Amino acid sequence: MPRRILFVDDEPNLLLGLQRSLRAMRSVWEMEFVSNGEEALRLMAIRDFDAVVTDMRMPGMSGAQLLDQVQQEYPRTVRIVLSGQADRSSVLRAIAPAHQFLSKPCDPDQLRSVLEKTLALTDLLQNGSLKCFISRLKSAPSLPLLYQQVTSELQSVDPSVRRLGEIIAQDMAMTAKLLQIVNSAAYGTSAQISEPTQAVLHLGLDTIQALVLSLGIFSAFDSHLLGPGQTERLWEHTVSVSKFAKAIAKSQGVAGRDLDQYNSAGLLHDIGKLIMASADPVQYRRIVDLARISGTRLEVVEFQEFGCSHAEVGAYLLGVWGLPTAIVEAVAWNHRPSASPIAEFSPLAAVHVASAFDEVFCGDVKDSCVDQEFLSRIGLAERQDYWMQMCTEQASQGMAG
Repeated sequence: MPRRILFVDDEPNLLLGLQRSLRAMRSVWEMEFVSNGEEALRLMAIRDFDAVVTDMRMPGMSGAQLLDQVQQEYPRTVRIVLSGQADRSSVLRAIAPAHQFLSKPCDPDQLRSVLEKTLALTDLLQNGSLKCFISRLKSAPSLPLLYQQVTSELQSVDPSVRRLGEIIAQDMAMTAKLLQIVNSAAYGTSAQISEPTQAVLHLGLDTIQALVLSLGIFSAFDSHLLGPGQTERLWEHTVSVSKFAKAIAKSQGVAGRDLDQYNSAGLLHDIGKLIMASADPVQYRRIVDLARISGTRLEVVEFQEFGCSHAEVGAYLLGVWGLPTAIVEAVAWNHRPSASPIAEFSPLAAVHVASAFDEVFCGDVKDSCVDQEFLSRIGLAERQDYWMQMCTEQASQGMAG
């Protein structure tokens, strides 16, 4: 069945250009082109659309107002901003309901790629078995309050390290855990750090944001859910994966704020295990034991039992919380990236490889389960040996510290 896409822009020439450039997609997409938000909503009331692509600045109803209404009335519809503004972060802050951001003028191939990836992720997270499992949760976990406060400060005009330290210091348990982590060998701290502001300065604003979210999630669940010592082992794994993923991304030329999503995706890639365990602790412990005894990968046994795995469950929750699509993709497909439509280096590639390497370093498996087909598809198969050597050295340094 063809995808149905709605394009909204008040510039007639731009709409005409989109129609011409996307003509080749008419065999797989049904496309409508309208000049304002009111007309878009009128069409959406008549028929279903898989995605809405809208300009931000329009007379009358703005793109932000349109997407906010689409989110409320048609939550399953993918929402994409097509904007002439250069500052991506400010646009996304202004339009929280957006799934993706594209700059004008937009290359047709880029637009097609973004739509295909986002729609594929939406399909994955609307799987009937996944929804059935989610319904077993007594209550869906909420986004940690401390994370919301940290995010609010980071999105302010002039984020303050001192203010972030004060926010974190309000939570004694979080402060203790954060200081324990920043002083651990994993983060290579040379001098003892004793208060939150120092931790923020040492780790950087965005690493702090990711750690606060990840620690908040781990704190919300009973540490005994996965069995003796397993929650601690899971945390150590996520920290290692985040560091390896960030190192791999750096080796591919990723820098600055673009590294944030690699770090966050590594810290969050396995949170679905905690959620599944909380839904049915006894059954999940049995599944974990079955996977260990039989030598079958955990996600395979999960799928056999529930029709979904911890990867999809974790991605579903992060999607509900509104985290960036690249992070949700990395969580959703981290065990089977070849099943995704992604064809370039991204947090998915880095987290998949980093997780496979850490399993080898920890002795969980003898040979890494890197998806060779996927690495070949993104043109990076020859980089695997270099990444392995780099991460091995990093792991050795961590143990030495």
